[in-house]
Amino acid sequence: MMLVTSGAVAFGKQRLRHEILLSQSVRQALHSGQNQLKEMAIPVLEARACAAAGQSGLMALYEAMFTQYSICAAQILVTNLDFHDEQKRRNLNGTLHELLRMNIVPIINTNDAVVPPAEPNSDLQGVNVISVKDNDSLAARLAVEMKTDLLIVLSDVEGLFDSPPGSDDAKLIDIFYPGDQQSVTFGTKSRVGMGGMEAKVKAALWALQGGTSVVIANGTHPKVSGHVITDIVEGKKVGTFFSEVKPAGPTVEQQGEMARSGGRMLAALEPEQRAEIIHNLADLLTDQRDEILLANKKDMEEAEGRLAAPLLKRLSLSTSKLNSLAIGLRQIASSSQDSVGRVLRRTRIAKNLELEQVTVPIGVLLVIFESRPDCLPQVAALAIASGNGLLLKGGKEAAHSNRILHLLTQEALSIHGVKEAVQLVNTREEVEDLCRLDKMIDLIIPRGSSQLVRDIQKAAKGIPVMGHSEGICHMYVDSEASVDKVTRLVRDSKCEYPAACNALETLLIHRDLLRTPLFDQIIDMLRVEQVKIHAGPKFASYLTFSPSEVKSLRTEYGDLELCIEVVDNVQEAIDHIHKYGSSHTDAIVTENEKTAEFFLQHVDSACVFWNASTRFSDGYRFGLGAEVGISTSRIHARGPVGLEGLLTTKWLLRGQDHVVSDFSEHGNLKYLHENLPVPQRNTN
Repeated sequence: MMLVTSGAVAFGKQRLRHEILLSQSVRQALHSGQNQLKEMAIPVLEARACAAAGQSGLMALYEAMFTQYSICAAQILVTNLDFHDEQKRRNLNGTLHELLRMNIVPIINTNDAVVPPAEPNSDLQGVNVISVKDNDSLAARLAVEMKTDLLIVLSDVEGLFDSPPGSDDAKLIDIFYPGDQQSVTFGTKSRVGMGGMEAKVKAALWALQGGTSVVIANGTHPKVSGHVITDIVEGKKVGTFFSEVKPAGPTVEQQGEMARSGGRMLAALEPEQRAEIIHNLADLLTDQRDEILLANKKDMEEAEGRLAAPLLKRLSLSTSKLNSLAIGLRQIASSSQDSVGRVLRRTRIAKNLELEQVTVPIGVLLVIFESRPDCLPQVAALAIASGNGLLLKGGKEAAHSNRILHLLTQEALSIHGVKEAVQLVNTREEVEDLCRLDKMIDLIIPRGSSQLVRDIQKAAKGIPVMGHSEGICHMYVDSEASVDKVTRLVRDSKCEYPAACNALETLLIHRDLLRTPLFDQIIDMLRVEQVKIHAGPKFASYLTFSPSEVKSLRTEYGDLELCIEVVDNVQEAIDHIHKYGSSHTDAIVTENEKTAEFFLQHVDSACVFWNASTRFSDGYRFGLGAEVGISTSRIHARGPVGLEGLLTTKWLLRGQDHVVSDFSEHGNLKYLHENLPVPQRNTN
């Protein structure tokens, strides 16, 4: 690693100003008064003198910082002549290579004490010629000279923007290509140093032409730049990367713009047209079944041995899954007839002044999902029905399946010219990179492991995230539970699909049921189903030889494992759920209606069931056609989120030259606030 630095002139200026003030006589300083002292004329300081005075201080600072890490640093001062004189150039090259061989960091600066003033427009004249007039050109010259792998140019902004940072609509350019200069408007030069962003871009393009990769990134903000160098070296999406090769497809930012404009066109269609698109997609899922299953077979073969059994099951598609998908999509198409633009409330504010609250799409959704390719058509259909633009980011393990399903989705969208409303992100952006697109995305919906959801909630900066971080679902077996129902309900909740977020994770048993035939039946059934049992602390205390005591009562197993705990009554069961649950889905098994209603009313979860499997917590089973996910949030949608959860509202006010002052104390109008009838919803 080599470090090109500046600061000698600034260091020296500060030092010389201080010396000049100190050299004033004490009497003169006292006589002048504090205010006059501040205004005392300081002679104009010559830059070369400042550099000479400041270079030692700058180097001392670097020495002190590197010494803390037991790293040795060396100072090298250069001028243009050191590159243009062949002997000096060889000497410089040899010195740098020898220092690097010994793991010493060369700290390089222009020798501003002797360097002549920069000649305008004399630099950047080809691969072999670049005059050193600022640190950007010096860094580029050294990078090419030393054949470095990477040049990192640190600035006081996040990278290169298409217009001056801070201006309206300024967008960060992630990847910049030679020839793109025409698309960029540069602002004024830096307040410190010689160059501005334009100088950095010219130097970066010169280095790129010489065979060195370049990144311009923020080096000033501690929260942003704390790990900027290691992040760049690890290939993370930081700053602006300079590349010779343009990718074949659009960038994710361009995909976001396409989803935005396509979504608005989609929302403007008639409800019948959106329904027609979804019906068309449902037909394609069955008509192109063989092609879909062939792509899925490739994914399954590549995932064999790499993915755990529950994830492999999620990845797998079958004829029956595709048929169920098609049925669900047709349900969505039917319910979409009266979704966007539905009037929720009408109010007569005053004569000829009427207010309406109507449903509208949220905007652009980013749905991130793991393993399950069947999510793609479900989510796409819900987005289409609700008039939302959609960005989809699937797991690489389902790449073949996702590609064919997305192509079919776009084919269906094409019948009404809105193909671009649904975009599949195929670029290598990490999830946290997508979460930074706060100007393009209105809502993030993660579908996958609890770790994925937590990562997205942590990474999302200013974008709402709808979802649940965990699915710790409980079933409480009451003392008045039916023997015939319990084993069926427990088996279905735990064993039917243990990897699902609505699968049972903790079984709460009333104390009176211990050592009864009912309890024995539950344990026998779980053993037959090969479910590994973990004992809660209270349950373990009742047993001489118990299963392994659970490490945590707040565990989502996602497999054939189950925690059993004992409670004294329904209130204790509710308290346990509130303490250890995740507000996802919780159920009670009892024949006592009063106990059941108490449980239903007092358990504070998104879904609460009586004598029903926790696996019913699902958009398709609720009659929503499908779901984009299950939300445990308390704002907006909660539980399985279907079509209505992807809508928000806006207010429409229709008047005739109405002004607020007419309704003031001395005005001639009064508010009526009359509720008006709302058009009946089409429920066919």
